[in-house]
This record gives sequence, structure tokens and C-alpha cells, in this order.
Amino acid sequence: MSTLALILVVFLSTVGPAAVIAFVGSSAVKSVARNPSASARIFMVVILSFIFSGAISILALLIIYNLFAK
Repeated sequence: MSTLALILVVFLSTVGPAAVIAFVGSSAVKSVARNPSASARIFMVVILSFIFSGAISILALLIIYNLFAK
């Protein structure tokens, strides 16, 4: 049961940031298509959101490792 819970928690902690990256990427493509002159600002926001999403997933995995380490 503990292994199943660990698999579920790791799956959820990695799928969440992956969904955020997919949503931000698709929104960035749409916004650049609407306003190409703002692509530099949009690019910076996208990069920052990718960094924060990756940091959240790494922190989640570290917390899970500390919780389930024996």
C-alpha cells in the first residue's frame, strides 16, 4: 500500500507542473500570434513561469523523498 501511495504522489507532483508548462506554452503561442510585437515580454514571462514550475516540481519531489525515505 505504501508503494502505491508513493507512486500516486510522485505521479501527481510531476503531472501538475507538466500541465502548467503545457498551458503556459499554448497560451504564449496564442498571445504571440495575436500581438507579435510583444513577443520579447511574453518570452520573459514564459521563461520565468517555466523556471518556477520546474522549481515547484523539484521541491515536491524532494519533500516526497524526505517523507518516504526509510
